[in-house]
Amino acid sequence: MGVRFEELAWRETPIGEISLRRRHDPALDREVYEVKLDDEFLMSSLFPVAEIELARLGLAPLDGTGLDVVVGGLGLGYTARTALEDPRVASLLVVEAIEDVIDWHRRGLLPFAAGLADDPRTRFVRADFFAAVADGAGFDPDSPGRRFDAILLDVDHSPRHVLHPSHAPFYTDEGLRRLAGLLHPDGVFALWSNDPPDPDFQRVLTGVFPTSLAHVVRFPNPLQGRESANTVYVARR
Repeated sequence: MGVRFEELAWRETPIGEISLRRRHDPALDREVYEVKLDDEFLMSSLFPVAEIELARLGLAPLDGTGLDVVVGGLGLGYTARTALEDPRVASLLVVEAIEDVIDWHRRGLLPFAAGLADDPRTRFVRADFFAAVADGAGFDPDSPGRRFDAILLDVDHSPRHVLHPSHAPFYTDEGLRRLAGLLHPDGVFALWSNDPPDPDFQRVLTGVFPTSLAHVVRFPNPLQGRESANTVYVARR
């Protein structure tokens, strides 16, 4: 049996105190990794299904090979790691605002994300995803305005429940049009949300992208003894 509880990393950030902890869950007899922002849980290794599906659903509509992909928000690494499992992906640029989160992966603190930091296709960029869209420079500091085949975003709880007020303008018509300008023709924007499909946000997506779908991703919740669900929006330019 592993340790019952261990705080692996902690840091004060502009949006609050972020921490990575590992605990042994006796009911499930497994090690659980969790990320908290102040007293709020952001993610858990108990529930990786929707983060994995964000990559799978986001890349599925694309044709061809040599895909250039952006992941906004690194977290526990499930989305980025799944994207690298697609042999069509030639490059993966991971945009993460908090250097410590990148460091978790470089230090190998997350065994289920092994190989992500060492993969030659992976490049970490410490930056604010939302500011990069708003200022038009884009995500690659070496190539301003660079376009990508897919942009996969998992930062906020949902378009309505953001971690910081500065993120809110991104989910508007203007914000999404700026984002669309960083995609190749036929490129895909995919977004994770903890909320059910939001008709108002879907109308905004439809106004910017020719096609968009809201996928409900269901998964077992062992803590509550019932099924839970997240939403993955997939929009194609």
